[in-house]
Amino acid sequence: MNVFALEEYKERVTKTKQKMNEQGLEVLLLVNPSNMNYLSGYDAWSFYVHQLLVVIIDEEQPIWIGREMDANSAKISTWMNDLNIIAYPDDYIQSDSKHPMEFVANILTEIGQGNRVIGVEMETHFSSALSYQKLVQALPNATFKDAGQLVNWVRNIKSPQEIEYMKKAGKLAELAMQKAYDITDIGIRECDVAANIYFAQISGTPEFGGDYPAIVPMMPSGRKTSAPHFTWTDDQYNANDPVIFELAGCYKRYHSPLARTMVIGEPNDKMIDTAKVVIEGLNNTLAFIKPGVTAEEIEAVWQTSIAKYGYHKPSRLGYSVGLSYPPDWGEHTISIRHGDKTVIQPNMTLHIIPGLWFDQYGVEISEAICVTEHGCETLANFPRNLFIKKSAPKLYVNGTSTLPKDK
Repeated sequence: MNVFALEEYKERVTKTKQKMNEQGLEVLLLVNPSNMNYLSGYDAWSFYVHQLLVVIIDEEQPIWIGREMDANSAKISTWMNDLNIIAYPDDYIQSDSKHPMEFVANILTEIGQGNRVIGVEMETHFSSALSYQKLVQALPNATFKDAGQLVNWVRNIKSPQEIEYMKKAGKLAELAMQKAYDITDIGIRECDVAANIYFAQISGTPEFGGDYPAIVPMMPSGRKTSAPHFTWTDDQYNANDPVIFELAGCYKRYHSPLARTMVIGEPNDKMIDTAKVVIEGLNNTLAFIKPGVTAEEIEAVWQTSIAKYGYHKPSRLGYSVGLSYPPDWGEHTISIRHGDKTVIQPNMTLHIIPGLWFDQYGVEISEAICVTEHGCETLANFPRNLFIKKSAPKLYVNGTSTLPKDK
């Protein structure tokens, strides 16, 4: 069931071990499901309980440790031997008397790893202070270090197969955004538009379908466009409402995000002028991106472009993107902002997301890109403009108009 060739997984493990050597780590405990997937292929919705992948510097294969009922998922989706799939009993789940990390510590002790230098992902959504405390208590002879985003940085440069998956995700993003444009109208409920976006994201094309994205569609309307992270309600759209859509296509867990802004009816002059500034700044930025420049130099181009019109964007311009699970499709490594001196390299994939937000409205127009040998290319192909929809009210049920058709 592996979605990559065995050789690619082994190459990823080798690169991870090189980073471990640089940091003086002998054992690496990975709880981020994206990193677990990247190195092993493991793919199941089980990251709400304790699970991890153990990478040992002098062992060829990682070890998966997780809940007993998820062990078969590991045997089906990973490339490792079944002996490297180790499950803890279900009475460890949400127990006051035992903890899964105590089970993990016992396994590490049994296989002779209890006195080594162990790297732990301390800054991730999928761990807890109690988990770390239990590990330290149960492994008194081990030395613990923060591994930071070690594997996340290995993931930064994509293989040709990964880029192909992200291009398919880009096609899914196109379909979802077009569906959002088609359905959104006066009198339509936000939740019905969200449902249609999900249908497009997951049903995909006749050739391939989509996965669940790591982030739900963000789609503020009206004054809520002044804030970027609203989702949807069951409210209806009104005439002249601005609407921002930020969504992604997802294929084999690889993401291609896309943000666009539309107006249902007549946009005011401020919306039109702001959109022009954002689009010009985005175009200038994309034209600048190429191998050898730094993340902060990319952001400087954007800031210079919008400063001509009196604007400044205090938040970062973008970030690395790719393989991910909820709650975020970002890779938590590169941030396109002042101070990030990461040198951009071919086959890095970034989400460049210019957005300007004010008290009453906002405009977002973004592109997910892949860095090429001489520049960059977008992963999706969708009109880069302020979309203005002028039409009469319609009633939609499950995405189908109930109004009579012209004869």
